[in-house]
Amino acid sequence: MSEHSAKMWSGRFREPLDPLFDHWQRSIKFDRALLSEEIMASRAHARALLAAGVLNDGEYSKVVDGLDGIASRFIQQPHTLGEQPHTPEPMGSDAEDIHHFVEMKLVEAVGDLGLKLHTGRSRNEQIATDLRLYVRERIGILIAHLGAWAGALVEQAKTHRDAVMPSYTHLQRAEPVLVAHWLLAYVQMALRDISRLEDCARRLNYCPLGSGAVAGATLALDRNIAAQELGFLAPTANSMDATSDRDFVLEYLQALTVIGLHASRFAEEITLFATAEFGFVELPEAFSTGSSAMPQKKNPDFTELVRAKVGRIHGATETVTLLLKGLPLAYNKDMQETQEPVFAATSTAHLMTYLLARFTGALKFRNDRMRAACESGYLNAMAAATYLVHKGVPFRKAHEKIGNAVRYCLDKGCELGDLTLDELKQFGPEFEEDFFAAVTLEATLDCHDVIGGTARSRVHAALAEAEERVQAIADVYGSVSMGDAVSVGDAGVIHAGA
Repeated sequence: MSEHSAKMWSGRFREPLDPLFDHWQRSIKFDRALLSEEIMASRAHARALLAAGVLNDGEYSKVVDGLDGIASRFIQQPHTLGEQPHTPEPMGSDAEDIHHFVEMKLVEAVGDLGLKLHTGRSRNEQIATDLRLYVRERIGILIAHLGAWAGALVEQAKTHRDAVMPSYTHLQRAEPVLVAHWLLAYVQMALRDISRLEDCARRLNYCPLGSGAVAGATLALDRNIAAQELGFLAPTANSMDATSDRDFVLEYLQALTVIGLHASRFAEEITLFATAEFGFVELPEAFSTGSSAMPQKKNPDFTELVRAKVGRIHGATETVTLLLKGLPLAYNKDMQETQEPVFAATSTAHLMTYLLARFTGALKFRNDRMRAACESGYLNAMAAATYLVHKGVPFRKAHEKIGNAVRYCLDKGCELGDLTLDELKQFGPEFEEDFFAAVTLEATLDCHDVIGGTARSRVHAALAEAEERVQAIADVYGSVSMGDAVSVGDAGVIHAGA
């Protein structure tokens, strides 16, 4: 069979493709990442063909065995730690795309019977199905990694349960908070990220198989068969939408962008806190590098790279946004270009979140340095104003009185708690001896006694609740052990070793 006639679409054409264009338009060099999904979808379509009478029982068994053989030859098989991994055969680049590749290999295995598998389907619905399967699977893995990062944050919060640190607004010291309170802020971000991914997975969980090229299959296929076989909720409702919909791709990439934003904020804070000027954390050496010129340096390479990765992920999101803009219904070849950004962003997000959990678990906090930072700089000024409010002073007046007291302390070179009662009374007669107990570090924390506040009892309760939520995520999606081996698949997706 000539290369020209081997094309899945070449019957109507008299001339072969321009060789350079042929090479340029092929997608096998990147959509090989969808081999597992293509085989899964092909099995499901074969079952629908069996039910429709296109395949008999023997033919169906041969086709499925042939597909299983392709999977065993070309897909990395799971292996336990210490086992010699199976090395897949190289896929080569003779095929036009992943659909063509599977068909070619199936024909090699079962002869012309393999050509029957394309009955009643189009590559337009195949790629739409493969991408949904790919994104759905990677969402589950990414949620497990995010759950592991949230778990590492919770463990650090438990370890430093009552340690204190300054909080910041405008990068200026504001009020003292528990270190656990700060860590739990990032847990909340991770939990929101997980909920976005779960929402995305629910919306994409409908099966395009049976949609045909644009108008629906020309055979009376029971579309529920393929949908159930692949774990979808139901078939898609409209064939034109199903074959051209990439909303789920864009939504997935947007969720990855927000994950990258949250990771970059954490990375930036750690980068700052690790400087000599702050000295709040000690970077783990396993995630740091030195300087080739300055022997004393320990550079925060991990956090700097995390801080930068959101640009790569957001770039993928922007690429897909612009690819989809203005596309008429239904499928267009432009959509082929949505795949590489998805694979690249997935690789970046998965490896980043996997390493974030490991890095966070290895961080060392300098509680003494953070406590000292809380005890200077008038971080108890809000608590002092609140003291006056409890004495019946309107807050605006209380704010002014404490502001005057702070200015006086600045001139004198002392803290609010160092003033004598006589000195305080020059700012208002409401000051009494109980003022000093109201502006201690512990009292300053505990005056924020509201849901979501940094009062010690509130944070302890929030920590217990966060631990339960993180455990629930691990129960559903699996946990990621820090000691597990890591392997990177064709799409750069990280899998914990069994």
